[in-house]
Amino acid sequence: MGLPERIGGSLNWDYRYCWLRDATFALTALVNAGYHAEATNWRDWILRTVAGSPEKLQVMYQLDGRRSLYEEELPWLPGYSNSSPVRKGNGAAGQRQLDVFGEVIDALHLAGRAGVHPAEGEFELWSGLVDYLEQIWQQPDKGLWEARGQSQNFTYSRVMAWVGIDRFIKAAEAADYVDPSSLAHLRSLAGRIHEQVCREAFDAERSHFVQYYGSREVDGSLLLLPLVGFLPCDDPRIQGTIAAVQRDLMDGGLVLRRKVASTGEKEGVFIACTCWLADCLAMQGRTSEARTLLERVLDLRNDVGLLSEEYDVGRARLVGNFPQALSHLAVINTALQLSGPVLQRGGG
Repeated sequence: MGLPERIGGSLNWDYRYCWLRDATFALTALVNAGYHAEATNWRDWILRTVAGSPEKLQVMYQLDGRRSLYEEELPWLPGYSNSSPVRKGNGAAGQRQLDVFGEVIDALHLAGRAGVHPAEGEFELWSGLVDYLEQIWQQPDKGLWEARGQSQNFTYSRVMAWVGIDRFIKAAEAADYVDPSSLAHLRSLAGRIHEQVCREAFDAERSHFVQYYGSREVDGSLLLLPLVGFLPCDDPRIQGTIAAVQRDLMDGGLVLRRKVASTGEKEGVFIACTCWLADCLAMQGRTSEARTLLERVLDLRNDVGLLSEEYDVGRARLVGNFPQALSHLAVINTALQLSGPVLQRGGG
């Protein structure tokens, strides 16, 4: 059900589900690899799963779309390599993670740009998600890393709220779906979100964005800011953030997603974050460094080419959920970017 992020530790989570966020990364990979039929089927799964009231949207679902993921501990099981507790179900399904709304809208927008024909009622779903996002975008949440502690104003969550509004505007302009006054309102909203993030999430003294408002630390999610088009990669604030990640979060030539977990335990390096850094370096024109990072990740694969969520540098072993879709999707997207032109998530 779950393999430990730290051998002998408590970071053990049940991963037998589909995260909407990971589903959007899958859609991006399928589209850019030319698998449009598969991308359409995946798009249809997303639409069926999130249909209904936006306020009831979950961050993850069972593979058949069911919502029940009640988490409980199984104390009679010792866990993998005596890593306990073993958990069944995943309580993160009930968390507020604001970025998911933007992820879904962004992925559907990308599919449309790739030529995937819109499904019946798809734009109405977008509209409902955007209306709800406008109501909740300023609320603290648990963030991309599903913090088990206090909710925060996570930078990436706010950025993805902006992404959701921005992509809706672009789709509406292209298809003439929305009246001009509504579009003007949404442009103003997107501008307010963008301005707030640049004001509250940027540490001018250290010249980098921070994990959440009031923090002084970077985390791996900040590498996604240029990848989703929030700011260009040559913006000094993005350049400073990439440099800070390389300075503060590197271990054995790979990238940690954060310095410590919300439980206080040290995790392994995060494979997807290492690929995101490679993407950023490629966007900066540092192609050789990007290829070196990708090759370092590929060297971590097991004998049948699979990767886990993380890698324990000290023990030289894969740790965390295995095999991990997000890791493989990050590898695919990085390899595609280094191989030629792709549809970027931040594109028009």
